[in-house]
Formats: sequence, structure tokens, C-alpha cells
Amino acid sequence: MKVCVLSLGCKVNKYESGSLLSDFKNKGYQISDKLEKADIYVINTCAVTNEAERKSRQMIARVKKFNPNAKIYVCGCASQNNPEQFLDKAELVKGVAGKNKIAQFDEIGKAIEKLPTEYENQSYSIQSRTRAYIKVQDGCNNFCTYCIIPYLRGRSRSREISSIVDEVKNLSPNIQEIVLTGINLSDYKIDGKHALGRLLQELDKFDLRIRLSSMEEVIADEDFIKLLSTLKNFCPHFHLSLQSGSNTVLKRMNRHYTAEEFEKTCSLIRKYFPLASISTDVIVGFPDESEKEFDETKQFIQKIEFSFLHIFAYSSRPGTVAAKMKDLPSSVKAQRSKVLQTLDKTLRLNFIQKNKFVKVLIEENVDGKAQGFSENYIMCHFDEPMEVGKIVDAQIVGLVGTEAKVKKL
Repeated sequence: MKVCVLSLGCKVNKYESGSLLSDFKNKGYQISDKLEKADIYVINTCAVTNEAERKSRQMIARVKKFNPNAKIYVCGCASQNNPEQFLDKAELVKGVAGKNKIAQFDEIGKAIEKLPTEYENQSYSIQSRTRAYIKVQDGCNNFCTYCIIPYLRGRSRSREISSIVDEVKNLSPNIQEIVLTGINLSDYKIDGKHALGRLLQELDKFDLRIRLSSMEEVIADEDFIKLLSTLKNFCPHFHLSLQSGSNTVLKRMNRHYTAEEFEKTCSLIRKYFPLASISTDVIVGFPDESEKEFDETKQFIQKIEFSFLHIFAYSSRPGTVAAKMKDLPSSVKAQRSKVLQTLDKTLRLNFIQKNKFVKVLIEENVDGKAQGFSENYIMCHFDEPMEVGKIVDAQIVGLVGTEAKVKKL
């Protein structure tokens, strides 16, 4: 019997899907994380936007083309949000809680459990040869007005340091890099106190590059950034969620900082990491966003000189505070997205040109040419093949689109 576990959405979902693959493998099933013919499909859904939820439904139709008689099990945020949309298409519909029990196959129909208040441990996630995502936190307490995730994932809860260390120890012989991830990684706490720095110090004892998947501005004070600068294996890529560079929009979003405070954080990072990559998320077309507010965001992005942007057109989610606000026309959102996409290309090129020497983790060979990411998250392309999993000293010698062309030193 073959099981395909298909993941939509965030890196946390990707980690959890890897845990499910591990469960099925331990039970003797053939496993795959690719869309191919199988006897059983597990679809780990996403609901961060309307489009993500639509793609989750669409995935069921796609797997049916591979095997119309396959059994389908659905879990994750979209089914937590609206399980009924999947009930006539799947043998089992679970939400977020208890998805780690799916491999037991002891339930059918709708099985939505109460969201947990404590961190739910899972099997170690099956990972790639080079980079491993390590889930250390779940849930969120922020309740930004546009976001439905706190209602679907529950309140913030953190994984014990010893459990994380044990998983990294298990993975370390086979990988070169770990990426710590969570729904709100900045809220990683032990006994009610921020403990991300403490966790990183423990993980720095391994001979592995360490990345943070995403951070909130609130945690990045000088003590924390200074601590990061003492770690021998920390990769200086900071993905800080901005969402808007306009203070009035930030207030409507219920984001707990101002543009000025965000700018100070970026200056602090560059004080300790001059060539750090600082990337961000931006929502365009938030309800009532005026041309003036959008222009404030554009100017702020130019001022900060991010290394790249993740751009999202606002998507109204029923059940959130922002869903009661006046939405903007889709044409306005599309036009503003296009403006920032053009700016993003310029930012990517400018950041690459600030760098000269990089250390590249070789992740794959494509058409006989190696490629991988630098420590500060520049995608690098070589003109020759190399061994996957090796970290190579290289010099940037040109561009491949908005990525770097490099040569081995």
C-alpha cells in the first residue's frame, strides 16, 4: 500500500506532513510527498487566504485523477475552518488538533477535536538531504485583524528544548542546515519566558547552519541580536513581517509596532550583521488603504532596502475583524501588487550586488550545474556540478535573472 502526504501552505505544515510520512513509513507503507498514483492520499490543507483554501479543495480533484478509488484523508487549517466542504469527498476530515493520529486509521467521517492548549509532539519529520525544518512552536496570540490562523491553530504553545535537541541530534548526521519554524516563532517561550535565544545556544553546539524562518519585530532587541552574533553557526537572514509601512494601516491591522520601531530593529540588525538579508511580508490593498498609505509603504520599503519581498493582496477572511471593514476593488490590489513586484526585483538585485564572497550549501544539480543558498539567503548558481550537501566558499561574479552567478574559490 502506498501513501502520498501532500502539503499546502506554510513551513509548519511541511514539517507536520513530514511527521505523517514518518508515521506511515514506520507502519510499513510505501510513502511519497509528491503528487503521484497511490492507494491513500493525506491532504494537509491551508486556510491563510481564500485562494489557499480553494487550492486545498482543488487538490482532492487532482488526486482523484491519479486514482479514482483512492482513500482520501483531509487535515489542517482549511478543514479546521470549514470541515463540511470536504465531507463528501474524503473518508476522514480532521482539523489541526490530532492530525498526528491520522496514520492510525481508526476514525471516519468528521473528527474535529478541540484545539490543544499544550504543544503536541509528533514523530520526527522526514527531511531532505540538505536542510531540515524543525517545528518548535504552534499557535498565535496576536490576533491581527486580517488573520484567521489564531482561531484555527489556537493559542501559542512551545516545544520543550530537550525534544528539539533530540530531533536535531537524530538528523545531524544527514543534513547541513536546520530551519526553526513555528506559527509565531518569536513567541517561543519556556515557563512563560522568551527562550528562543536559549534554544539557539543549545543548537549552536551542533555543526549545522541554523536559520530562523520568520520573526516578529518585538523580539529583536539588542540583547537578542547581540546573542545571535556570538553564535558560530547562525545564518544572518532575518525575515521580519512588516505587512505595511503606514502607521495608520498598522493600527487597523492590530500590529503592535510602528514603522519607526521597525526601522530601528533593522538598523540594529545591520549594526551586528552588516550583510544580513532582511526580507519581509507586505499586504497590499488592506481595507480602506488610501493611495497615500500605500505610498508610505512603498517609500518605507525603499528606505529599509529589504533583500526581497513576499507580496500578498489582501484576502478577506470571514470571522476576522477586518472582514467587517470596507474591502478595496481587486483591480486596485492588482495594480499595487504590480508596483511592489517591480520594486522587489530592484531590491533583489541591489542586495546581491552588496555581496562579494558567500558560503553556499549545495542543494541540487540542475542540468549539470550546482545551485544552493548562501548563508544570507542568496540563491547561487555555479557553472559546474558539485556534491549535494557540501558547503562551498564562492565568489559572486554576475547575475542569473534576480539570483547570483558564482564561482568556487
